[in-house]
Order: sequence, then structure tokens, then C-alpha cells
Amino acid sequence: MPSTNTQETIIAQGVKVEGDFRSDGDVVIDGEVSGTVETEKFLRIGETARIKADVKAKSAVIAGEVQGNVTVHEMLELLATSRVKGDVATARISVAAGAQVNGRLSMDGSANSEEE
Repeated sequence: MPSTNTQETIIAQGVKVEGDFRSDGDVVIDGEVSGTVETEKFLRIGETARIKADVKAKSAVIAGEVQGNVTVHEMLELLATSRVKGDVATARISVAAGAQVNGRLSMDGSANSEEE
């Protein structure tokens, strides 16, 4: 869970963002994003979210749809309603029954590399 004293950015349901989105704080997405999404902290992609972007975060919980590669440096949690169409690189992962992933999964430490 994200800490309570950090800044949080919320992209609400019904909001569409196009372009490169970067944040130093926690991010919650319930709307639509096209481009790239990157945060140095926690990312939560809600059930109503539709992401057409490569995603990078320190840790993340995904409940919605992501079309793009996902790189999470620490812990990635895919909830039952999540749908990921792209490659996933993470240090640790939790996948709930019903979650869908169509892509390659890498857990060999490549999520922590500086090459990305």
C-alpha cells in the first residue's frame, strides 16, 4: 500500500490523457491514458481504466486493461479483472484467478536494470 504522506495524482473515470505522463508520487488511474505512464512510487490501475501505454512503476496493482509493456521494479499485483496485453518485467508478482496476461513474463531482475 502507498504511504499516506506522499503526493497522489488521480486520473478519474471519464478523463482521457494523451502523451507522456510522469510522476514522482503515487498515481491512481481510473480513466484512459495513451502514451507512456511512469511513476517513481505506487501505481494503481482501476477496473474502469483503459491504458494504451508502456507502464513503469516502483510497485503496482492492476485491475483494469493495459495494452503495452509493464515494468515494475518491486511488486506487481494483477487482480482478477486485469487484462494485460504486453510483456511484463517485475521482481515479484501476484496473479489472481481470472487475470489475463498476453505477453512474456520476466522475473530475472531485468525490471531493476538501468537500461530501461
